[in-house]
Amino acid sequence: MPRPSEHQANFVEYLVGLSDRENRGALAALRRGVGKPPGTVPETFPIMVPWTGSLKSRREADCYFLVGALFALHPQNTTQGNMGTTFALMPDPSDSLEKRFVALLNADAEDLRNHLRHAVSLAGSKEVPVNWAQLLADLRHWDHPDRFVQRDWAEQYWGHSQPAEDEGTTEPTGSE
Repeated sequence: MPRPSEHQANFVEYLVGLSDRENRGALAALRRGVGKPPGTVPETFPIMVPWTGSLKSRREADCYFLVGALFALHPQNTTQGNMGTTFALMPDPSDSLEKRFVALLNADAEDLRNHLRHAVSLAGSKEVPVNWAQLLADLRHWDHPDRFVQRDWAEQYWGHSQPAEDEGTTEPTGSE
């Protein structure tokens, strides 16, 4: 699993500081970016460009813009886990939660922004924090052919539950 860089962690600390200081103007400006292509809302530039100006690629900067907008939507932060953990902590035993999570895992980079917006809104409604620094680190590798980010999220979501028993199958008992 990719670990957040120092720059990514410092960026999230900055966002948390905006929330802790109740900087409503900055958070409102960042929220204007929700649902829009990253880096296209000029009101976010004074907040974001100091963090994105030194980045090597536009794609990496877009990840910062996306996380900044989503953070403003739900500014509860944790330093534990990833989005799989966030979903696993949501108190919703229905199949719809799992279907949303699977849709998120299946999302390509183009659709990911929309799926994340819904996921973050859901986490906010359930008051479940997000590891924003980890999300930022994960977004950079979303399209990796090995899909290791998606596997890491799946391991956090399903990794602690007991496997479902299929009817008609038997487990070896070891006494044979």
